[in-house]
Amino acid sequence: MTNDLNTLLTALYVKIDDELETGRWMGRPPQLADSELVTLAVAQALLGFHSETRWLRYANTHLASMFPYLPQQSGYNKRLKAALPLVKKAIRIFAVDTDFWFDTHWIVDSTPVSCGMSRPTVKRSELAGWAGYGYCASQSRFFWGLRLYLVCTPVGMPILWALAGPKMDEREVLQAMLDVDADLVANRPGLLIITDKGFASKEFESDLAMRGISLLRPSFTREKKRPGESLLKSVRQLIESVNDTLKGQLDLEQHGGRTFGGVAVRVAQRVLAMAAAIWHNHRSNAPITRSLIAFDH
Repeated sequence: MTNDLNTLLTALYVKIDDELETGRWMGRPPQLADSELVTLAVAQALLGFHSETRWLRYANTHLASMFPYLPQQSGYNKRLKAALPLVKKAIRIFAVDTDFWFDTHWIVDSTPVSCGMSRPTVKRSELAGWAGYGYCASQSRFFWGLRLYLVCTPVGMPILWALAGPKMDEREVLQAMLDVDADLVANRPGLLIITDKGFASKEFESDLAMRGISLLRPSFTREKKRPGESLLKSVRQLIESVNDTLKGQLDLEQHGGRTFGGVAVRVAQRVLAMAAAIWHNHRSNAPITRSLIAFDH
């Protein structure tokens, strides 16, 4: 198996078409199948097109052999928003189909997803009430938007993810994520979750212990050194590189979403693109599992 965009999209389409329950439509089916739509969305994220109009113009010229029919921008936007459940399922499908799915070491972090850059935008945005003002300590900046919470393996394969308001307690968000996928945690004895200091709390650690989960985080200045803390520096570099892939290569903060559904599916689109690339690189024995270089041109 070779590593290039066409090979990835072909493998992606076949996998999605085989495993997702697509094509169940009342009446006349759409000319662009659901599996084609999800594959097209991954290609858009990998190639870095923020504008859907420009993307469809490019796809009509360069990908017509793979996608004989492409909708207009409004139709594509509407179909993409409706496909959010399929995109979520696809992320899980690619994660499960790798050895990384069985990893008992999970890294947890959150990163800002800006949704507006000016006061007038904030005042008239449909995201008001969901998005809000927050502060990113690692980048020393304030932002208006959401935070993406990502639970992934050390290679960056997404296991769980969620979007939440920037003022929400990080521990509560993670607990809610674990509650939603309780069976996922129950089937992993000896699970270790690695976080930063923001997740420090005796009550939180007790809750994780009741779930059979151990927590590894940095200790505070007046706190006794915690077991395994010497490994955290290299782990921190791993999660920063995952965030860099999402932001630097997949343009996470340039999603262009203006509504709840629009932001959610565009973030999911980028998480899926990373998961699909890791899956394909793993299957093709590529030397760097999370590399997107072969697919971004």
